[in-house]
Amino acid sequence: MVCSDRRGDVSWAPFRPVQLDQRVLCASSPCDPRVDGASTSKERMKQLNVLRSGRVPGPNGRAPGSNGCGSGPNGVGVASYGAEAWPARKPPWLKVRAPGGHNYRRLKSLMRGQELHSVCEEAHCPNIGECWDAGTATFLIMGEVCTRNCPYCAIAHGRPESLDEDEPRRVAEAVERLGLNHVVITSVDRDDLPDGGARMFVDVIREIRSRLPQCSIEVLTPDFRGDLDAVRAVVDAGPEIFDHNMETVRRLHRTVRPGARYDRSLRVLAYARELDADVLIKTGIMLGLGERGDDVREFLDDAVAVGVQILTLGQYLRPSRDHMPIDRYVSPEEFAEWKRLGQEIGILHVESGPLVRSSYHAREQVTGLKERAG
Repeated sequence: MVCSDRRGDVSWAPFRPVQLDQRVLCASSPCDPRVDGASTSKERMKQLNVLRSGRVPGPNGRAPGSNGCGSGPNGVGVASYGAEAWPARKPPWLKVRAPGGHNYRRLKSLMRGQELHSVCEEAHCPNIGECWDAGTATFLIMGEVCTRNCPYCAIAHGRPESLDEDEPRRVAEAVERLGLNHVVITSVDRDDLPDGGARMFVDVIREIRSRLPQCSIEVLTPDFRGDLDAVRAVVDAGPEIFDHNMETVRRLHRTVRPGARYDRSLRVLAYARELDADVLIKTGIMLGLGERGDDVREFLDDAVAVGVQILTLGQYLRPSRDHMPIDRYVSPEEFAEWKRLGQEIGILHVESGPLVRSSYHAREQVTGLKERAG
């Protein structure tokens, strides 16, 4: 998987009935002059404004419980008011400043000069300005074309080119020139290769180690189609963090990741944990795809069961109107609750927020865990 860092476009809205207190409100069609008993246009607008603001009243004026898409960790949370129902503007907590600082321009120039790719650009990450200005980036290896076609992902799908055998050297050279203390290496899915591209991960790790032995390395890998020998090869190369993103909850997996399998990804994480007790195991999912509170709780339990120590939770943002619609915008308060719950059940570090992506604050995660370990 490649990191789920997507820029949203919420201007397009096909028709979909929206559940409101067990009745159906036709969100984009004047199919009924009355809305939930309202008899005047002012009252109808009140109902719509309540929905737009993220609060759908239940029978007693409360937000929906764990059976609603908008439910949070405690069964109560903000309701869905996603792009599928309204061409709503993104909420203020999703606004970021445009990139353009000195380090951003320097890193972009280096990427171009070395003919390298970053998932920050390919996946339209909203944090690219912040991360690149801080001198950190996630390198995307094995090309910019993926063999899978997930409906949420901004990365191009098709037939990839042949592997560039000089790429590991160029990546390591770029890391050295930037003087990085922590680097993240990820890739497109390469189902066309017998090992899914595991050898290239190994070569990049070795090249970086030879130039910057003090630099910590995080790998964000595909599932290698469940090939555990490929997982072993990457873990044996000695990264500090082994990351494989689940992307979404079990119930939505076949829709969101048609080329992957939920239990297969769990096996990849569990096997990496089994191979090396010192490597940190990491995963993450997006929220806002239609998951319910009980779906997320199931995922958290599964993550703990396979030994996940670092978890990321972020808002799904639609790359274009051709991609999967946003179900809802999740509030910062709900993200904070998921963080609290994740830590409560035993995950060492939880990065949870609307703009969080797999590699967001990756260097700080490693530093913080090292300090805690003494």
